[in-house]
Amino acid sequence: MVTKSKKQLQAKSGKANRVVKVALLGFGTVGSSVAAVLAASRFPGIQLTHIFNRDVERKRTSPAAKRVPGTVVWTDNIDVILKSNVDIVIELIGGINPVEGWLRKALASGKSVVTANKQLIAYRGASLGKLAAKHNVQLVHGAAVAGGVPVIPGILQGLCGDQVARLSGIVNGTCNYILSRMEAGADYATVLADAQQLGYAEADPSADVDGYDARAKLCILSRIALHAELDPDAVTTQTISTIEAIDFSYAKELNCTIRQVSRAQVEGTLVHARVAPMLVPLASPIAWSHGTQNMVVVSGRFGGDVVFSGHGAGGEPTAVAVVSDLLAVAQGSRPVQLPVRKRKVTGEFMAPHYLRFVVDDKPGIVSAISGALAKVGANIDSILQRPGYPKHRLPFVVTTEPCLTSTIERALASLAKLDCMLERPLCLQMLQIDDKPDEP
Repeated sequence: MVTKSKKQLQAKSGKANRVVKVALLGFGTVGSSVAAVLAASRFPGIQLTHIFNRDVERKRTSPAAKRVPGTVVWTDNIDVILKSNVDIVIELIGGINPVEGWLRKALASGKSVVTANKQLIAYRGASLGKLAAKHNVQLVHGAAVAGGVPVIPGILQGLCGDQVARLSGIVNGTCNYILSRMEAGADYATVLADAQQLGYAEADPSADVDGYDARAKLCILSRIALHAELDPDAVTTQTISTIEAIDFSYAKELNCTIRQVSRAQVEGTLVHARVAPMLVPLASPIAWSHGTQNMVVVSGRFGGDVVFSGHGAGGEPTAVAVVSDLLAVAQGSRPVQLPVRKRKVTGEFMAPHYLRFVVDDKPGIVSAISGALAKVGANIDSILQRPGYPKHRLPFVVTTEPCLTSTIERALASLAKLDCMLERPLCLQMLQIDDKPDEP
């Protein structure tokens, strides 16, 4: 009969009874929600001991602070956190500077880090991960993409046995809210103002509408799903601000809608990656996402398509993801680590294209368009013209057979110079449904 020594039993008991001390950096929407979740659930062995925030007195006297235990130390001095005996630092401030320096010091001092900071992880995640490994602590960022939707842990733990060839989806709830409202008939300016009023969009909405927020998230997903380290600044983005109501009318005729789609696909040593508004077939799961909902489709060689979907944005859903990461770290869970390689990236995809022109209608316009497309080797698939628009400002659409976006753009550069063109032509890729991913 095998018996455990008294020392072994004491060590096991001590580990089971150990209190994990937690510091929270940032007491904004997500930070205060994290504190509320911790207070409401009272997870055994987890103790919130410190909260850091600028203008700390204002935060300390806010209604949200009433849920915080009276024993918590509030501070606006980051050194109080870094020199403390906390085990895990939760970072919810955002941005790269000065947060990166703080977290490097935390990791180097033996503190694990849980963060929802997408920009930091997109640009510095690889080096921070190496620093964490060097000091035998963890850097966990499950809330950095899709908030409360468990995309990152789902890929890391549930799909690591597959060979993921591509991923695509909607990872910016603000753009999805705007475009799905426009699909229902609203105009861009009105919906953007509503999104700002509701807190979905910032006063300067460019990070969302121009694709930079989604680009950071796509790079994070590429690292964990495709094992590809991408330079975020090299990933092509396209704004949604040029989309108009007429585009949804034409999209409907093509059995499509329009969404901001983030997509990445491995092809040899190259990764094709792009964040842009695209025409999405109504039969695609991506078309079914409305409001602030997020959706990611991960396509594996062996497992096929796996869809993650939910309302990821907002304080409480994101807080759930953050607290879930905290509990995993506190209980010693470690994510699967697979080799990641730096990859070159291109925004090129072979795809059909949607071209919307607004012209002063004159004879020969269609001939000029077809000629310019033929010159670069692109073929027209269809021409659509809705009735009821004045001839002096006529919007109509040309769709092409699959070709590279750069090919289309060469033709559009010459067509934009025609006297009849009243606006720069709009070019959108058309997402194709393909159930069988290529082998990576």
